[in-house]
Amino acid sequence: MNETSPPADRPATRIKAIAVDGWPAVAARLGQADRALAQATAFTGAAGQLVIAPGDEGAPGSVFFGIGEGRDAMVFRGLAARVPSGAYALEEVPQGLRADAIALAWSLGGYRFERYRRLKADAVGVLAMPPGADTHGVAAADAACHLVRDMINTPAADMGPAEVEAIARDVAAAHGAGLVVTGAEDLISAGYPAVHAVGRAAIPARGPRMIEMTWGEAERPHMVIVGKGVVFDTGGLDIKPSASMRAMKKDMGGAAHALGLASMIMEASLAVRLSVLIPVVENAISGDAMRPGDVLASRKGLTIEVGNTDAEGRLILADALTRAGELAPDLTLDLATLTGAARVALGPDVVPFYTDDAALAAELSAASETEEDPLWRMPLWSGYESAIDSDIADVCNDADPWAQAGSVTAALFLRRFAPAGAWAHFDIFAWNPRARPGWPRGAEVQAIRAIFAVLKARYA
Repeated sequence: MNETSPPADRPATRIKAIAVDGWPAVAARLGQADRALAQATAFTGAAGQLVIAPGDEGAPGSVFFGIGEGRDAMVFRGLAARVPSGAYALEEVPQGLRADAIALAWSLGGYRFERYRRLKADAVGVLAMPPGADTHGVAAADAACHLVRDMINTPAADMGPAEVEAIARDVAAAHGAGLVVTGAEDLISAGYPAVHAVGRAAIPARGPRMIEMTWGEAERPHMVIVGKGVVFDTGGLDIKPSASMRAMKKDMGGAAHALGLASMIMEASLAVRLSVLIPVVENAISGDAMRPGDVLASRKGLTIEVGNTDAEGRLILADALTRAGELAPDLTLDLATLTGAARVALGPDVVPFYTDDAALAAELSAASETEEDPLWRMPLWSGYESAIDSDIADVCNDADPWAQAGSVTAALFLRRFAPAGAWAHFDIFAWNPRARPGWPRGAEVQAIRAIFAVLKARYA
């Protein structure tokens, strides 16, 4: 995490963050040695360019870092992962960039998951908190993002339903929130039949459960966050091929994101009444697994035909969203690693979101730009509604192939269970499929920085 001041054992190495249009003026002021080094490396200030000038005893003397057009603070993620360990400080915050965003980008870029490594990597460089940065806000966002990534990166054997519950209890305890967990056979009597149906094939120690966290004063605007918590997805009896199953430890990414976002809200003491609903299951295979063609009950009373057991996330979200509606919220947000079709549409980096609330959509789209947290509004196209109709039940969890738009039809399925008020669904990926400096292969945090910016503007 960033420090407010660098370690005292040696002075901090100065970082010159240089935009393309500012490079000529900077170059004209450089000493002969630095100018020659910049020329030798063809430095122009292009985004991501890095020149480390040598200092005394082999330590870096100064750092020249290109920020391109100077509109993207997240470029500093790459810098954090490329400089040697030690203390660093910006000469100045580049015009047009926010100190908070730079500090958080550095922290995100320095993240490593080393729980299972015997040999640890070298220490990450420490950046002094840039002048004007909100130290507390950056620390809270960094801690939330760290929690999300750690949860997703942890293999399913060590991040089962019990472990997700334990982390939720820790988050609740840290902020004085209440927590109720309904598990195993109690799910049926408590009115969560779809959650039970998806998770019942797991062994008892990894049985399904419903987590409900509450925080804040009752008279405040009520918001609900719902997170999909499938700790591992085999696909059920419609089993996934091995290549598709390999990364399914990340299928609880929605739950992790819900807990991270909740911790940011509570740490900032936003003026809301907050409820967090997390259905947690393992989509396992056993003699008690749900079958293609089964018809499930749901909390809402709608019957659901199981067209495909690998479309299980929307089943558990159906019960959770129905519960959200019972709380009469002013705003409901759900986060879920829901469809591969979302990646076909927008790739791994951009998160599609769905809402009928035009004002909320505009706020999210604007925050996506300012927070450099890519979101894109997708249509809840009613012309595809009939694709999720069932011949024998009220709705089918697997859309007819003619509709093709799998992320859209999944969102339409969820809308049948969503609360009447403002609601948005985020079809996140939660994963970096390729490694590059600042973005290691593995868990990624998506959408919650933009969402938090909207909530802070509304409820601070």
